[in-house]
Amino acid sequence: MQRRDFLKLSVGTAAAAAFTSRGSAQSAVKEIRIGYQKTGVLVIARQQASLEKHFTALGIDVKWIEFSSGPPMMEAMNVGSVDFGAVGDSPPVFAQAAGAAIVYAAGQPITNGQGILVPKDSPIRTIADLKGKRIGFTKGSSAHNIVVQTLEKAGLTYADITPVYLTPPDAGPAFANGSIEAWAIWDPYFAIGETKQGGRILINSREVTKTNSFYIANREFARNHGAILQQIVDVTAAAGRWAEQHRDEVAKSLAAITGVPLDIQAVAAKRANFVVGPVTDDIVATQQGVADRFYKLGLIPEPIQIRDIVWRNPAA
Repeated sequence: MQRRDFLKLSVGTAAAAAFTSRGSAQSAVKEIRIGYQKTGVLVIARQQASLEKHFTALGIDVKWIEFSSGPPMMEAMNVGSVDFGAVGDSPPVFAQAAGAAIVYAAGQPITNGQGILVPKDSPIRTIADLKGKRIGFTKGSSAHNIVVQTLEKAGLTYADITPVYLTPPDAGPAFANGSIEAWAIWDPYFAIGETKQGGRILINSREVTKTNSFYIANREFARNHGAILQQIVDVTAAAGRWAEQHRDEVAKSLAAITGVPLDIQAVAAKRANFVVGPVTDDIVATQQGVADRFYKLGLIPEPIQIRDIVWRNPAA
């Protein structure tokens, strides 16, 4: 993928104790801009006003910006419109390959909640049956990676399918009316397709590969405001720990913030993983595999090294 192609994707409280003074680095931040999607820990943090409660005493406002998928969030972060946000595994790979000003701030293993759907009465019963079919997914998203690795599992190539690049809001109706024959997607859209749009799970991502989601920060924000970034990560991780133990309440929070019906978010919340932690060597290795695979397929223009943009708190 060329850089101009990536740009097109966008169209369509230990840390607190260690940072006790309101020094110049902290006072320079008046607002933190958080990018989020329709599921995940950041939605819970928004519903609970966790970040607002933490940063109000420091004179810092929190602004929430919703995105339908990860690629446009990465572009917004690259140009400095977003400071911190949550995405799947593929968007930061495409962003790094395009030279985007981002870093990996934290990681979150995904064990469920994404995969490939087909209509309930579809003759597609195995991965091999995807050959020659129209598969809808968001280009540069985690679903893109799932499609690639699912095809490999069956000995198929990317050329064996017809990719149909659609955002989740567009892919849902296309799936429901038969314009695409399979849909690679994540929760809550995965749950919507399964429960409301006549979908049958052909493959869960966990059956194909290990996957992770990530908390990404703007590179300059991380460089200039590392103590604040660490506090954002810590507050987010605390919200994740709470969510692991309160899944019914999580579903209500997700529904209230996103407008996705409670029964749908209940499905998503029940099978989600909310644990937020450091970007470990294992996570880096898994993510490097994604990057190497995309380069081999010609989806990114040159090899990249994930470790080069993993943020480490210099004060840690």
